[in-house]
This record gives sequence, C-alpha cells and structure tokens, in this order.
Amino acid sequence: MQFAMLEAGGSTFTLRRAERGDLAALVALIAADSLRAAEEAASADELEPYERAFAAIDADDAQTLTVLEAPDGRVVGTMQLSLIPGLARRGAMRMQIEAVRVSEELRGLGLGSAMIEWAIGHARERGASLVQLTSDARRADAHRFYERLGFAASHVGFKLFL
Repeated sequence: MQFAMLEAGGSTFTLRRAERGDLAALVALIAADSLRAAEEAASADELEPYERAFAAIDADDAQTLTVLEAPDGRVVGTMQLSLIPGLARRGAMRMQIEAVRVSEELRGLGLGSAMIEWAIGHARERGASLVQLTSDARRADAHRFYERLGFAASHVGFKLFL
C-alpha cells in the first residue's frame, strides 16, 4: 500500500507499507545505526526474530511499519507507527513513532522531515490527539531535528530490559 510520494534532492521517493520482502533491507537499516550496531550486528544475518516481529506488526491494525523506497527501488528509510489508546488526557489516542531511519547518504535532503510530517498527518487521520516519540539521550542531532519539527522534550524516559 502506497502512502505518499516524497520529493527530495530532485528525486521522488515512495513512502509505503512494509512488506515481508523488505525485511532484510529494514534489518540492514537498523543495524547501520551506530548506537544499535553492536546489538543488531550479531543477528543481522539471522532473520527469524525479525520475521516473528514483522508478522506481529503486520497483523495488528494499530501498527504501521513504513518503507521509504528510492526511485531505483532500494529501501532507504523506515519508521514504525503505533496507535495507543489510553484513559489519560480524557481518553486520548496517541501515536508513537519508533525506529526512524534514513540511509546515511540521503540525510540532509529533507526526507526525515517529510516522513515525520506524513506520520503526524496519519496520526490525525487515525484519531490521535498526541504524537510522541523517544530518542536515545546520546542523539543530540536527532533531538535538534525533532525540536525543529515542533516536538518538545517534555518527559524523561525510563527503560527496564527483560
């Protein structure tokens, strides 16, 4: 399913729903992240855990896993969107944005901004009244990027690995 056509650097990129055949390219994008390389590199060749995760995401209507496809067909970006119903904020629906990636050679063209802007519109269409995301505390460039798009660093996040 095609979501949008995004113009950047004189080229047209396609934002679409991820398909099973995209999985190896998505894993490669995630593994190329300098902060995640150590934990993903060992398993980048072993797709089984990713296949299970993809199947669960793909089967859930509250999840949207996107692919950004270059004109030559290469997967050059991704993000996962999750609708989260809640009682807080008068029963507000939230959209969580996760795992935003754009290939390093294409950064700075505005593709990340275009993807996030599309995600915000998608959240509105799905009835969300809040869009939220987390970013590793070490990602100063990402923090500036999200702030330029109107996000506020309003909370402190905590994680407990199980």
